[in-house]
Amino acid sequence: MGSGRGVGDRRWAASGLLLALAAGLLATGSASEYDYVSFQSDIGSYQSGRFYTKPPQCVDIPVDLRLCHNVGYKQMVLPNLLEHETMAEVKQQASSWVPLLNKNCHIGTQVFLCSLFAPVCLDRPIYPCRWLCEAVRDSCEPVMQFFGFYWPEMLKCDKFPEGDVCIAMTPPNATEASKPQGTTVCPPCDNELKSEAIIEHLCASEFALRMKIKEVKKENGDKKIIPKKKKPLKLGPIKKKELKKLVLYLKNGADCPCHQLDNLSHHFLIMGRKVRSQYLLTAIHKWDKKNKEFKNFMKKMKNHECPTFQSVFK
Repeated sequence: MGSGRGVGDRRWAASGLLLALAAGLLATGSASEYDYVSFQSDIGSYQSGRFYTKPPQCVDIPVDLRLCHNVGYKQMVLPNLLEHETMAEVKQQASSWVPLLNKNCHIGTQVFLCSLFAPVCLDRPIYPCRWLCEAVRDSCEPVMQFFGFYWPEMLKCDKFPEGDVCIAMTPPNATEASKPQGTTVCPPCDNELKSEAIIEHLCASEFALRMKIKEVKKENGDKKIIPKKKKPLKLGPIKKKELKKLVLYLKNGADCPCHQLDNLSHHFLIMGRKVRSQYLLTAIHKWDKKNKEFKNFMKKMKNHECPTFQSVFK
């Protein structure tokens, strides 16, 4: 990180840069037209000279690309900088990151991710600065580890430039101040009770259960959760014969509070994923049918189709 910070005059602050570039692009033609950009030859140094079946084109960022639909500009390039050639593929892969974005682990998380998933339309690719990648990774990977994830290979920070024009959220010397102070609550328990947010967690999880909890213990730095009654909403990797003896773990959660677990008299909505031989809790909500947002979630759940789950973190 250190050596890359001496070239701050060559880096562009993302919020101003991307808005200005997007405004300039939209001013050149009608929003309904496709604008072609000629960056195929330039992109090779980062993507091993891959040739695409379609020429790069500008397309509107759809509302259901929730990771980036409010990033600050209206159009993006396909193929993007992660080698996704179709919008369906972009949506599928980006959906896995929405719950992390909601954790607010770093102020630059959305700009960093969207500069790759939904790059602004330019005549050449502009990648995120290496130091921005490192800052987001260092702030967000500890949160990811509560969910059994590690920083993925496809976002390895040494792939990104440190001595070239690149996208930055803030000046390099301001990154320390921009880091959030964090929360003492276990991240899987720190969830907004909004129907859309619960649906996003459901889609990013491998299984979901309605359950009563018998007991919570500490074990090897985790919280061990022993269910009493459970009804599957989405089984995923859980086999029906495993349900009877199912045990869940709140990874790294032994010493952080999870307020939902203070009162075990309620039913809960539990979501999670399987990591090796353990079933990890990734989100928990009180099952509250009187709550307006929870009622909306239950209605949406009946008809909502999640993108096909394919983890980008492997």
